[in-house]
Amino acid sequence: MQVNSMRFLDRWVGSMISALLTMVRKLVDLFPTAPAGPPRRIVFVKLVEQGATVIAEPALRRAVEMVDRDNVFVAVFEENRFILDILDVIPKGNVITIRSSGLYVVFVDTLSAIWRMRRERIDTAIDFEFFSRYSGALTYLSGATRRVGLHSFAGEAGYRGDLMTHRVAYNLALHAGETYQALVETLTLRPDQLPTMDFQLPANPELPAFRAQPDETREVDELLRRTLGRDSIPPLILLNANSGDLLPLRRWPLERYIELARRLLERYPETMIAFTGSPQEQADAERAAAMVGSDRSVSIGGQTTLRQLLIAYGLSEVLVTNDSGPAHYATLTPIDVVTLFGPETPAVFGSKSPRSHILWAGLPCSPCVNAFNQRVTTCTNNLCMQRISVDSVLATVCRVYEQRRKSERPPPLGGHRAAAVA
Repeated sequence: MQVNSMRFLDRWVGSMISALLTMVRKLVDLFPTAPAGPPRRIVFVKLVEQGATVIAEPALRRAVEMVDRDNVFVAVFEENRFILDILDVIPKGNVITIRSSGLYVVFVDTLSAIWRMRRERIDTAIDFEFFSRYSGALTYLSGATRRVGLHSFAGEAGYRGDLMTHRVAYNLALHAGETYQALVETLTLRPDQLPTMDFQLPANPELPAFRAQPDETREVDELLRRTLGRDSIPPLILLNANSGDLLPLRRWPLERYIELARRLLERYPETMIAFTGSPQEQADAERAAAMVGSDRSVSIGGQTTLRQLLIAYGLSEVLVTNDSGPAHYATLTPIDVVTLFGPETPAVFGSKSPRSHILWAGLPCSPCVNAFNQRVTTCTNNLCMQRISVDSVLATVCRVYEQRRKSERPPPLGGHRAAAVA
């Protein structure tokens, strides 16, 4: 199902469902039950965006500390479960998937997910989607007697009913990772204490590390050498020139990626450039690589699984990417990541990895998408991305690349764990 279609349904159909469920909730509340005990089985509703799931990992780990690994579940759209399997915070069998290939499929799988959550006797549900009506309804229908989620106290984010027992106010100044952690820590409070939160969030939680098996690394090494036409992998700089259709305004102009590649190849004759992308972006990645006009520019777009792509990150030096999923899950590997921000703010969504290097023009109109407007903007001209010059990106990549070449190479894939910075 197209992203715009899902947003349309969430706004109009979701509002009606939220209103109906709110009336049901108020009727049910007329017959109070015994107070719930401490959380025993927790489900997180985190449907989209694999990069945000990486940011949420410390919050998921905190839930595991509370109730044990086997008692934590996540409901997710099927195409986004990959990163949960990589993070390995919860058992793979505890990932509840919903296919999004069509309206009927979403409806059937939603009913299946609700049945699964009720069968698992989930007592606590936490909505990790910021003000989504669909995720709020799913949280309520999970059967959990304790439900945590963001609440519109003054109409600041559009109507989505009153379905949570623990209603949390959204703080624009918090990093998304801190918001996820706050939602989990809210479980330690009584509902009537909210929206005040009298606790401190943990400072700079560690980020996880991707661990590849030796045979997997050998397979990707062979794939890269074959694609590059080399007996060994030279210093490799990756370019991710697309961010999918979730928010097209995040794209840096393709011609600037082409110019960046040419200038990097001219400056560093020992390097090669590889364009990355999903299978849907394979043709675009191949065309971009060809437009560079050098036999040292290739495409690996669509040639790897996502797991193999993470291994390729670990065998490369630098990734340049728009603000998108790769900007986050690449930080699970030793690669340095240069991320270009525009419609959203790095203060909320930027990676805190010490190998994350962020460029943002900071125009007065940027960021124009946030949790309060369901990430919908009337802007059709992403000057915030166009104002990021090739010169500035080139300077950052050169600085990072040269620092890496001067220092010892990062630990091999599997032996790394990053420390976050403020």
